Amino acid sequence: QVRLAESGGGSVQAGGSLILSCAVSGYPLANTYMAWFRQILINTRGGVAVMYTDGETAYAESVKGRLTISRDSAKNTLYLQMNNLQPEDTAMYYCAVDPRSRNLERVVSTPEGWLDWYHWGQGTQVTVSS
Repeated sequence: QVRLAESGGGSVQAGGSLILSCAVSGYPLANTYMAWFRQILINTRGGVAVMYTDGETAYAESVKGRLTISRDSAKNTLYLQMNNLQPEDTAMYYCAVDPRSRNLERVVSTPEGWLDWYHWGQGTQVTVSS
């Protein structure tokens, strides 16, 4: 059984930092796409950061230079380092994985980028106050 468990969310002031973790079990983080999304509407999630296991990454324009996606293969865990957080970053954040080929830029720049990912976590809340 595949399970993705996010942690690390919380409440911070603007300019603060958080590290989100996504511990994955039952699914090796190898030869796969991995991504972080955030809830932007009731039925829509926006791509924040995505990577493939070869190290290629892509970021939403609004987070470039502030957020960094990474993976620890030994721990089978995905991370999102979040620096200089702003109130507009407030959202529920989800991790997802999918072995099928993806266009990384489309994942983070189109409304459909979050559709049809194989496995999802339950989310972790990030709240940034001004």
